[in-house]
Amino acid sequence: MDDASIRKMMVGRSLVVVAAGKAASAMGRAFIRAVPAAERNGLVATPHLGDAVGSLESYTVGHPLPNDGSVRAGRRALDIASSLDDDSLLVVLLSGGASAGLTVPLDNLALSDKVAATAALLAGGVAIDGLNCVRKHLSAIKGGRLAAAAGGRVITLAVSDVVDPVADDPAVIGSGPTMADPTTFSDALTICQNPDVRSAFPDAALAVLERGARDELLETPKPGDPRLRGTMFRIIGSRVDALEGAARAARKLGFSVVMIDEPVTGEARAAGASYVKTVARVAHEVPRPVCILSAGETTVHVKGSGRGGRNQEFVLAAVPLLPRRFPCAVVASVGTDGVDGPTDAAGALGDTTTLTRAGECGLHSPIRYLDANDSYSFFGPLGDLIHTGPTDTNVGDLQVTLIGL
Repeated sequence: MDDASIRKMMVGRSLVVVAAGKAASAMGRAFIRAVPAAERNGLVATPHLGDAVGSLESYTVGHPLPNDGSVRAGRRALDIASSLDDDSLLVVLLSGGASAGLTVPLDNLALSDKVAATAALLAGGVAIDGLNCVRKHLSAIKGGRLAAAAGGRVITLAVSDVVDPVADDPAVIGSGPTMADPTTFSDALTICQNPDVRSAFPDAALAVLERGARDELLETPKPGDPRLRGTMFRIIGSRVDALEGAARAARKLGFSVVMIDEPVTGEARAAGASYVKTVARVAHEVPRPVCILSAGETTVHVKGSGRGGRNQEFVLAAVPLLPRRFPCAVVASVGTDGVDGPTDAAGALGDTTTLTRAGECGLHSPIRYLDANDSYSFFGPLGDLIHTGPTDTNVGDLQVTLIGL
């Protein structure tokens, strides 16, 4: 879908905006600047609201777990979609975080059960596609249901934080509220029966999935559903944009630049260790100083009771390997949204002196902090946590490695 197609669909229609996710405020303001007539109708649902976005209704929502604001925003979005007439068009500005931000529990499921279900999936290290598969099948708004309520009169502009198994998958970003859903209740049930998830997964949520798998509940709209015939979708930002921006900045500072195309995924502690080996390989014979860039999104299988996030764990796993490979190097991993797990940090950095400095501070071996999921407590005393605050965007995580002469 090109710009001309978008403009053609908007001409002569009354526009209603639903902006949801971590980038919702910034996207809403940008859209209103471009289309001033959109200022009067719709809502913004985001974890960090800040200033008002035109005259749009404002909802401060939860992330990564939904809250009461998420439910109010979700129900209001459905009401707005359902009230559209033939001359109206729903413009959905979607970004990562919308899954928690637009929440309408299915089949009278309690919000507390939705929260517990999401927490169990996150603690079990379920990847984003699996996580959102379950979310869609516990929801009355996700998995194309919002677009179905609007009768398909929808344009979605999305900032993507989805890297795999299908990069920028429209059905996964924000749990695809305006897109046909190829997954099923049975798929969701299989994910929740994983032992790492099932022990903490609420019985009420499991019962909903079991009812759906027995065809006692309506499935999410599937590809070819006539209710979605008029829906249009476009990606307007992704991890590629973050990589290209970082590369431009590094070149201006005099670095040779190497970008790793393959997204960084998997368990954070395993990905961090293998990342150092990959960097050593791709940086071989590249003129120094060199900047190695990559992006993606890892997961954390929570077993300990410490504090941290996937970016902090990624760097902590990489730290012991750096001095073995390089005389002078630093690696950083940050969430482009400015938030890494349930902490106030965006990520962390480590270098070839980190282990020495940690010893001087009386810190234990990195492996002990990894086992306790307590990377925050390791990097905090070293001053190596990265704090940016919320950035009003979300295109996954960015890794930067600098190698000196």
